[in-house]
Order: sequence, then C-alpha cells, then structure tokens
Amino acid sequence: MTNVLVLNGPNLGRLGTREPDVYGSRTLADLADLLASDAPGHSVEVRQTEHEGELTGWLHEAIDTGSPVILNAGAWTHYSYAVRDAVAMTVAAGVPVIEVHISNPHAREEFRHTSVLSPVASGVIAGFGFDSYRLALSQLLR
Repeated sequence: MTNVLVLNGPNLGRLGTREPDVYGSRTLADLADLLASDAPGHSVEVRQTEHEGELTGWLHEAIDTGSPVILNAGAWTHYSYAVRDAVAMTVAAGVPVIEVHISNPHAREEFRHTSVLSPVASGVIAGFGFDSYRLALSQLLR
C-alpha cells in the first residue's frame, strides 16, 4: 500500500466558494473523496495549510516516510524558496513530488506565470481542475 500525501497551500481550504469561475464549485472534502475512490488499496491523505512552515514540515515528513507527494502550493508556488528547497530535498531523497494546479497559471495574471517549484519538481500538471490531481495520482501509483 502506498501512502500519498496531497498537500495544499494557502486559500485552497476555501475551494467551493473561492472564485468558482476559476477553481470550480467542489470543495477540498470533495477532492479527498474523489482521490480515495481513485486509489483503492492505497492511502491518500489530503491536507491544507495557511502556514508555510507547516507545509515544509509535511515535505520533510514525506522524505522520512517515503510518501510520494501531490503538491498544490497555491501562491507559494511563485515565490517561496523555503517550499522550493523542501521540494528539492524531497525529490533528491528519491520521493516524487508532482506540482499541480487547478487552473492554468499561464492563462492568468503575469505573476502566476513563474513557478519556483517547477524546476525541482518531478513533474507539473495544470489546468485540468480536480483532474490535475487525479492525473498526478495515477502517475504516482504506476
């Protein structure tokens, strides 16, 4: 059994009510249910935080437990070198980290076009709504 950590950064706890035209109307709880149904026999743990240090701690935990990661770092994607360094450490330890985005950052505001995480992540999937997470999960369970 694989334990997959699905880590979400700031404001993603507001899915369902936050800009539904961009992020859709489903909630983080809906995402957890969807991913659990896509991974029978595996553990999928969906977490969300507003605190950067907590997210980096979860990435350290992934190293210690060998748990692959699906990461939607939210706004931290664009500027957090602490999260970037934690992702780099995780991948260097042989634990895959797939960066995901519900929307397509390249079709949005200019500041969203650059990710400090993409160069160190195992892969990037963006623009497919919750299916971005599902595609990442499918890849990790291959």
